[in-house]
Amino acid sequence: MSSRRPLSRAALAAAVLLTLPLVACGSEDSSTGGSTGSGSGGDDASSAATFEPVTIDHVFGSTEIDAEPQRVVTWGWGSGDAALALGVVPVAMPKNTYGADEQGLMPWQAEALEAAGVETPTLLTESTEPPFEEILAAQPDLILANYSGITEADYKKLSKIADTVAYPDQPWATPWRDVITTVGEALGRTDEAEQVLSDIDGEVAAAAEAHPEFEGKTIAAVAIDPAAFYVYRDADPRVQFLEDLGFELAPSVDELDTEESTFYYTISNEEVDKLTSDVLLSYVPSEERAAEIEADTTFDAMSQFKSGTVATVAGESYVSSVSPPTALSLTWGMDYFIDALVPAVEAAG
Repeated sequence: MSSRRPLSRAALAAAVLLTLPLVACGSEDSSTGGSTGSGSGGDDASSAATFEPVTIDHVFGSTEIDAEPQRVVTWGWGSGDAALALGVVPVAMPKNTYGADEQGLMPWQAEALEAAGVETPTLLTESTEPPFEEILAAQPDLILANYSGITEADYKKLSKIADTVAYPDQPWATPWRDVITTVGEALGRTDEAEQVLSDIDGEVAAAAEAHPEFEGKTIAAVAIDPAAFYVYRDADPRVQFLEDLGFELAPSVDELDTEESTFYYTISNEEVDKLTSDVLLSYVPSEERAAEIEADTTFDAMSQFKSGTVATVAGESYVSSVSPPTALSLTWGMDYFIDALVPAVEAAG
């Protein structure tokens, strides 16, 4: 199981809590609602001349990309953001509901498109399988599904439409950094992808330097659903982000680990007092849910609630921004995370 699941995140709120992750180019195409081409503001012919063919291996084989893609469709999570960060506006990308605006764009996507001065690409219907007819109508020459849940049957259908890049091993499990580097490789923008990652690392490092009080504080990251108490393991990108800020994963997280999943495990309400840490970071979809948790006497036994060292990240878009992170989302939500963490760390002393 992974941070992202294939159904509408609005329809699967509990699963969401477990996820609980420009420059336009070419000519505008009214039939798809997106922009064609993949240049970065320079001359498209010159860009195409420098594109070197690439072969990308993935779980269903390998995909050869012989020419610079001009009409890119993305499916799944993160690939569209990576393309936008690299200066490529997809002709079609997935619609979102959980944390998205009325159009179906995540806030960081809307900001990137506005900055590029382009119209919104075609937004593909959320579903358990790719909307093949919608993708066909977008007339892609490349389909990026390198963080998705497509099956081998899906892959074969998509490959009949255009060259398709699937995930490297397990569905919904591609490390977010690899999503960016693979998209960069497929688009002939390897150097740009490395720069995007370097810029993200630089911003996170700057935040850590600005908050030396985070260094060495132990932390546990959780999602408290009405039906279960989820604890994120050290392999989860949410935890890795907190470690990059200077925190240390609380020993109790490993001590209670049931290894029921690669990125989280659940504990009973009778065990929550055993999850000790300097700071507890709680991901919730809304302020209303945060208030419900605060009022729930079940958690009175937890040392973090007793001492006021609970940091709450409330809001679907903020939860999504690290579930897992993308090329655009991590830095978009970072200031909010910092603001939520500071009071809890101060209370921890």
